[in-house]
Amino acid sequence: MKLTIQREILLKPLQQVTGVVERRQTLPILGNVLLNATARELKLTATDLEVELQAKAKLAVAEPGDVTLPARKLLDICRTLPEGADIDISVKRERATVQSGKSRFTLATMPADEFPVVDKIKSPQKFKVPQNELRQVIDRTAFSMAQQDVRYYLNGLMLEPDQGVLRAVATDGHRLAICELPMDVGTSTGQQVIVPRKGIQELHRLLEDDTDAIQVEIGTNHIRITTRELRFTSKLIDGRFPDYHRVIPKDANKSLIINREVLRQALTRTSILSNEKYRGIRLDISKNKLKIQAHNPEQEEAVDELEVTYDNDPLEIGFNVTYLLDVLAAVDSDVVEFLLNDANSSALIHKPGIDDCRYVVMPMRL
Repeated sequence: MKLTIQREILLKPLQQVTGVVERRQTLPILGNVLLNATARELKLTATDLEVELQAKAKLAVAEPGDVTLPARKLLDICRTLPEGADIDISVKRERATVQSGKSRFTLATMPADEFPVVDKIKSPQKFKVPQNELRQVIDRTAFSMAQQDVRYYLNGLMLEPDQGVLRAVATDGHRLAICELPMDVGTSTGQQVIVPRKGIQELHRLLEDDTDAIQVEIGTNHIRITTRELRFTSKLIDGRFPDYHRVIPKDANKSLIINREVLRQALTRTSILSNEKYRGIRLDISKNKLKIQAHNPEQEEAVDELEVTYDNDPLEIGFNVTYLLDVLAAVDSDVVEFLLNDANSSALIHKPGIDDCRYVVMPMRL
């Protein structure tokens, strides 16, 4: 293989795919990036066996070929070369030479045919979605995913193509986020797939804030998302996601409406004196008034009072303040509505009158 490429043309796709490469590998070849050079294109692929990323660069290749090179070393070399530099890459036997100007690097290679690649998705359901809308759905739900929970099916984001919507749901057992994106997903099969946490994090990093349509393919074991420049493939978690419908409160009839930013600031202030381990705060709700209280083992106390829209029976209820702050960061409106029932029932939080994104937070006993 022999090719010449400008530094910037190689650097961007290399940065995009190398994010998935773990620093400590079970298999040495997983520390490498696969280069497939055809006459008019260079493809770069990296994987950790759970997530695979492939990026493309258009260029004229002198001698097509395939090889794997150490991913992070190649990336560091590209980063440290001057802007606008031309990079010559040539491969002979088990060594690759990377040369630019008077700088020359000799890298060890590994055979391209040993590199694990996911070629085809079995039985895919295909549809297209604007890139920025998928990014927003991930923004508004992914924070509720569990981290290293023994219930492995909670350590990811559930996607459900349904009649006229793509639904995303995440929960860690204490809170739940559900968002619906109206779109044509084709024939509904009732299929639910769980994309692992790392896959969602990588996908969110790669998606850009533009309206270009991207293709989504959901198969039995993998999900694949293809943009103009990138192909993202992730294994799916093999497990059954909990019935989220049962978690959403149906009988919450006490409505509290409040300015989102005012509440966020008050919760942030009050949480300074909350218990560092449990992060509990108490909401004391009465007619058009909300009192927020926090205590800690040092007998310190924080109190804040806010004006709200509330015309129902007084209610005292406790929450993990971090969960509330995460929800307020995800809601994109000036005001939010809390639907409550009693001190032992979960709260349903959403934009007033709009149910495209809903959040459920379990109460705490304080």
